Amino acid sequence: MMPHTSAHIEDIEVRLFLEAIYSRYHYDFRGYSRASLKRRLRVACESMGYPSLSALQGELLHDETIFPQLMGYLTVQVSDMFRDPAYFRGIREQVIPHLKTYPSLKVWVAGCSSGEELYSFAILFREEGLEEKTMFYATDINGTALAKAEAGVYELDRIALFTRNHRLSGGTGSLSDYYHAAYGAARFDQTLRKRTVFSDHSLASDSVFAELHLVSCRNVLIYFDRPLQDRAVGLFKDALVRKGFLGIGARESLRFNAHVNAFGEFLPAERIYQKRGEA
Repeated sequence: MMPHTSAHIEDIEVRLFLEAIYSRYHYDFRGYSRASLKRRLRVACESMGYPSLSALQGELLHDETIFPQLMGYLTVQVSDMFRDPAYFRGIREQVIPHLKTYPSLKVWVAGCSSGEELYSFAILFREEGLEEKTMFYATDINGTALAKAEAGVYELDRIALFTRNHRLSGGTGSLSDYYHAAYGAARFDQTLRKRTVFSDHSLASDSVFAELHLVSCRNVLIYFDRPLQDRAVGLFKDALVRKGFLGIGARESLRFNAHVNAFGEFLPAERIYQKRGEA
């Protein structure tokens, strides 16, 4: 019999751990990139004070308060307002003229994290005169991040970068018009989210919930394995209207996706695709 290496034992632990999460809490991380998950789970064990993943699993199954803490390690919460300004400039200058032809609009920010991208879109659509006819859907699987997104409060030391990004994205006003600064934090105008639905939604297990004109899901697919990437893009394809738009992250591509033929490259450099029209 071959001896089990520590790497092999870790693989077993990770597989059993993800099954335990799915069985106990109905969150499905089984299709996430294993290399990335392993790194994050090692950090979780160390930070939370568990000698092994098996030890953490035992606590996780019996103590419901552990899971919200763990979600902070399992989900990546890195974002900025108007992150990758050229992406938002492409939306503003090339996609918005198409969207203006619709009587009403629905926009999905999938994997919205703590809300920076949602507020970026809300500001952009306000500046382009589309806010009043648009419904936004901001979804994530991390409840703590969703709560932060809904609050719309960010550290004041991040505002300089947000402001620079907004300007480079073609912003027509001053970002300071949209927030109030107090006590070391910036609180964004509550009216920016008056047409937003914040909701828990998993690209791994949930289904389409609306007919959409634009889906922005950036820097999420990179953490999925190939079958889960196919599932997620399949959801976007099914949700989008004919000739609707899909934006993904700068390091992501549809090139090897099962649904690549459903999309044409609209702005390739900015990773913005358009759903093909029906034959």
